[in-house]
Amino acid sequence: MKTTEVTLWVNGDRHHIDVEPRDSLADTLRDDLALTGTNLACEHGVCGSCTVLVDGRAVRSCLLLTVQCAGRSIRTVEGLADDGGLHPLQAAFAAEHGLQCGFCTPGFLMLFAGALEEDPMLDHDERRLEETLASNLCRCTGYVNIRRAVLRAARELRGEATPGE
Repeated sequence: MKTTEVTLWVNGDRHHIDVEPRDSLADTLRDDLALTGTNLACEHGVCGSCTVLVDGRAVRSCLLLTVQCAGRSIRTVEGLADDGGLHPLQAAFAAEHGLQCGFCTPGFLMLFAGALEEDPMLDHDERRLEETLASNLCRCTGYVNIRRAVLRAARELRGEATPGE
């Protein structure tokens, strides 16, 4: 099949890769760039396990074609932490036991990384917080701990003290 060369900015690095027009962004990230933190589950855009940020917005990478991302900035869970330390969301998920099997965790991390960057006060809007939380699936039903982790991370990202620390 004919391929097309695209340039992607992934986690701050530029990549020139040849892809087939039908290649999904998720497949390109996993198969061509070896960024296997982006998980594939339903591959229908329902579960959110493949969530990454494209130009700062959370997207289902299983539904997006790589050629649609040419020249755009993509951030995966591998690019979430800075300087070797955990991102506040990652630290909060660990502290609040926001994962069980962990398969959905990268998708939740990227979903809320984008949501909290867009609205640092997301945790003050109960309805929006619940809607955002419900947009990804955790088959282990770890939503209570994920929610606590998001609340903790939101406070941390604003520089507020976390109760009990």
